[in-house]
Amino acid sequence: MIENPEPNDDLFSGLLELVRARSALSGGLRAGGRWAVAFPATSQVKFWGIRSGAAWIDLGDGTPLRAQAGDVFLFHAPGPHVLRTDGAGLPVALDTIAAGRRGAILHIGDGGDFFMIGGKVDLDEGSAPLLFGGLPPVLRLPAASPRAPGVHWILDRLVAEREAALPGSAAASAQLAQLMLIEILRAHIAEPALLGSGYFKALGDRRLAPALRLMHGEPGRAWRLPELAAACAMSRAGFADHFRRVAGASPLHYLTELRMRLARRRLRAGGVGLARLAGEYGYGSESAFSHAFKRVFGESPKAFRDGAAA
Repeated sequence: MIENPEPNDDLFSGLLELVRARSALSGGLRAGGRWAVAFPATSQVKFWGIRSGAAWIDLGDGTPLRAQAGDVFLFHAPGPHVLRTDGAGLPVALDTIAAGRRGAILHIGDGGDFFMIGGKVDLDEGSAPLLFGGLPPVLRLPAASPRAPGVHWILDRLVAEREAALPGSAAASAQLAQLMLIEILRAHIAEPALLGSGYFKALGDRRLAPALRLMHGEPGRAWRLPELAAACAMSRAGFADHFRRVAGASPLHYLTELRMRLARRRLRAGGVGLARLAGEYGYGSESAFSHAFKRVFGESPKAFRDGAAA
């Protein structure tokens, strides 16, 4: 029997466990007058919390976003973008500003009427679509949201952890980063009508919840569509159609990806053979398991295991 690390009654927690959110870097930006900062593209998830002042976020799509005190933004895999005030000239590259940094706070312009706390979060490679599929490229938690004060407390603690460099700071920062993601994503999972198809939307769909709990509870079981549909009190065809429209994938594709991500996590930890994983996750042979793993991740489980051990 597979030890299930995810609570059956909390699918969102299970998804966060799979993507392994970890705080990579936290700091702040203090600015005054007219200024503009050019941020480079990154594959990491980024977060900004506006603590005072206001500015514009220009994503290059012709529709800048207004960022005001109390707002929180989350960007996943963003392209190049600019943060600026009205009437600002050419933007200064972030690297140029960072070259003269002192501590965790960057400074630009004259004065300090604008202050932003920001940072980055690492996810397991290739996990961003799993968590953010169906979500807009920029998530905004407005200052008026009841969750905003809690997120600002988290942002302040992230900067404080980096400045103090106390024992356990890395572990504390990782937990804070995950808590911040939870708070921002909770605000969006409550509004499924605004979401496109994706696994994140499926987590908030009450009709699919019984089937998802079954798959997460026993990922190695040979689940069949009639069983999953019956758990949701739906016909087989109706269940399959609804699942695909909400999750953007078939139930069996979702189950395969769940199995492979759980298997990859165990391979990273070491101490388990491929044949054993194949049996525990519902595959009749090591070759069938390896084929499924390579189809999801683009490399064999042996290659992944060897690379993780290097």
